[in-house]
Amino acid sequence: MNGTTGANGIGGQGPALGRRTFIGAGLGLGLGAVALGGAGTAYAAPGRSSAPHRAHTFLAAAMDAYPDHGPTRLAQSYTDQAGLFSTAFTYDNALAILALLAARTAGGRERAVVLGDALLYAQAHDPGYDDGRLRQAYNVGPYTFYDGSRQPDGFVRADGAVNVGTQFGFTGTAVGDMAWAGIALTALARRTGERRFLRGAVRIGEWIERNGRTDEPLGGYKFGVDGGNQRLPFTSTEHNTDLVCLFGRLARLTRDGVWTQRRVRARDFVLRMWEADGGFFYTGTNDGVTVNKSPIPEDTQTWTHLALDSRAHARSLDWAARELAVLDHAGRRNSTVPAGQSYEGVTFSSASLLANEDAPIADSQPKPDRNGVWFEGTAHLALALRERGGRADEARARRLMDSLERAQERLGGGQTVGGRALPEGVGVVSASSPLDTGFGFGYYPYRHVGATAWYLMAAARHNPLRA
Repeated sequence: MNGTTGANGIGGQGPALGRRTFIGAGLGLGLGAVALGGAGTAYAAPGRSSAPHRAHTFLAAAMDAYPDHGPTRLAQSYTDQAGLFSTAFTYDNALAILALLAARTAGGRERAVVLGDALLYAQAHDPGYDDGRLRQAYNVGPYTFYDGSRQPDGFVRADGAVNVGTQFGFTGTAVGDMAWAGIALTALARRTGERRFLRGAVRIGEWIERNGRTDEPLGGYKFGVDGGNQRLPFTSTEHNTDLVCLFGRLARLTRDGVWTQRRVRARDFVLRMWEADGGFFYTGTNDGVTVNKSPIPEDTQTWTHLALDSRAHARSLDWAARELAVLDHAGRRNSTVPAGQSYEGVTFSSASLLANEDAPIADSQPKPDRNGVWFEGTAHLALALRERGGRADEARARRLMDSLERAQERLGGGQTVGGRALPEGVGVVSASSPLDTGFGFGYYPYRHVGATAWYLMAAARHNPLRA
């Protein structure tokens, strides 16, 4: 297992498991024509509307997929075709909040508040704990599982507890997921002035301090707990990067110096992962003593820049843009890109470029394309290049954004959310072709809340990791 996690991915079908490292029980704005908030929302076809407008249409559809199951809801993370049914990952919903707020519209804020209140509800109505934790994922609508068993509830079960994603084992709690949820809640606290969001973020920070802090030689905050509440041994660069932002925000909003001290602890771990000779950050550590040097993921290069804004480490963006660059087209072995189309961007990690193209990523899944584009990471990179603002950075970012916008327009056609057809051209797929991350799971061309949210933040030039 690797000491890194963040965005969710998809593993084998029947059931399809996912996540950068699986931590489940088995292992221990509406804008324009899109109506806001209500059941039975109609989604207008995109027509000549802008790419960001169409991305927001997808977020609205993902939020409103189960109108008969109450107003307290999260967004389904992937389209139905991904095989994860009504799974709503905490991380994806945190990103959706941040993307909705980045739009700076009344409709975006209203939807962000709905999602933020759902996270607070999950904190207060967990079926097993009352300690501020959030689970990796929740069910948000009914479905029949692969074994024929019926999952009848929405996000809120009949007994009032939240509907934890037990079918896939998404019952653990990762520090990275918690950090992103806390970042989203602090953003809501600042935008709305509502103290309940800050209280929720503080509960998250305190849970991380109690359950993640480590005094091992490399320091920082560890991975979290599995579905059996057993502490996991890994420490992730990405998680600690997220904490640099969360703890920094809590320090400002609460004016309590303890958060500044905790931010320093997380930042020190991140800086220990820097490889000066190569100009990149390693993924983390599996034991708190030895740096894990392979694979090297993309997000530890881009998120570190967004969170640290350090000129001394800005070369990490050049490493990602150079070493993880891919170009996917129909002529590639195992590519699923239609004839005549091509997409550029970055892949998930150094291991993705070495994937075994003769074998499926997981049981019942297609074989990977070494040049599959990871669109979520491509959006990270575009935003980070815009933040850095070097001589050629904006032009490089624009090329990546063009690729993302073409992908939204052309890939993932005919997909549904909650059984309802999506308009064509709304929502960014997670990958251009089947993509092996090198961390035990894959990404596929399914429209995805996380990828769409990162695209929207890059389009709005909104850095969600700025403290």
